Amino acid sequence: MTGVRVERVRDVGLITGESSANRTGSRFGVYGTDLGILWDNGNGEVLMAFGDTYGAAWAGNGSGPDHADWRFNVLAGSTTTDLAGGLAWYPVVTRTDGVAAQVLDGDPAVGHEATVIPTSGIAVDGVNYLHYMSVARWGPPGHWRTNHGGVAVSHDHGRSWSRPRSARWPNRERRTGLFGRRPHPFQLGAFARQDPYICLMGTPHGRFGAGSLARVDQQSVLDVDAYHYWTGRNWVPGDPFAATPVLAGPVAELSLQYNTFCRAWLAMHLDEHRAAVVLRSAPELTGPWSERTVVVSGRDYPGLYGGFLHPWAANGPDVYFTLSQWGPYNVRLMQATVTLPLSHVKMPAVRDHGIRS
Repeated sequence: MTGVRVERVRDVGLITGESSANRTGSRFGVYGTDLGILWDNGNGEVLMAFGDTYGAAWAGNGSGPDHADWRFNVLAGSTTTDLAGGLAWYPVVTRTDGVAAQVLDGDPAVGHEATVIPTSGIAVDGVNYLHYMSVARWGPPGHWRTNHGGVAVSHDHGRSWSRPRSARWPNRERRTGLFGRRPHPFQLGAFARQDPYICLMGTPHGRFGAGSLARVDQQSVLDVDAYHYWTGRNWVPGDPFAATPVLAGPVAELSLQYNTFCRAWLAMHLDEHRAAVVLRSAPELTGPWSERTVVVSGRDYPGLYGGFLHPWAANGPDVYFTLSQWGPYNVRLMQATVTLPLSHVKMPAVRDHGIRS
């Protein structure tokens, strides 16, 4: 299927790091970080969740040493509406010393957690939910092993969080055939609202899996037993492995958004094989999803990843998204102008009034 066209892309500028307009290093102790997951918290703010974060003792590429004030994750807010000029950091969840705080802590009951990284956020009736992955160990580039994928919850607009055990998908494989094994399809996730449900597009650990779809009643986001999974024909309860992939891999760092201008769902994600952040579209979350359109290439931004859509830019051709780079290890705001070919747009039905020539 032919999908979105990208007319032009603009680098708005860094939003993290000391060289950014936000000066997050000297102000909040954020000299290096990544991801920048965005969602509307329902309180007039867009929240931004970041991954592994480091202080002044680390200014290199990628992850740094533990002693560099390493935090698994940090969270900031923004009320910026004119995104063409950048994305301001305020407010920020901080420690007593004013430095950005770790908001999702490790769970000693899990065993070894290399880190706890957010993957998507959503708010429902004033309650905020943050999907995260509990990383057990890192492997070669693009590969890692998770303990589980889970959902954290905040009842104070994102200022404090808990990780209930009822909201975890343990990372267990399932045998397929005599020798095959399927990794758990819901270790990373991207939330989307499709009333009366909250939908979750899940992928396995690492960057090479496909996207599978689940949905749940809006009041049951923290109950994994309440989720139903799309088989390609219907929704079935209880079994994540019943989900048939709807978004062909490789899919990593996925975000979803319904764009009213395009009248289509947009999926932005890293394509590790292409070393590019790509955009795809579909009339429904269940698909069919279009082929990939490259938005930003690693030739222009080496070591790129992420691609998280801003929720306040979903009603026009100009979409904004965060982009991470391994080096320099920080996050910038990007803008892309998109259009859909006429064949992709849902046209209203023409009523036959009985007029004949």
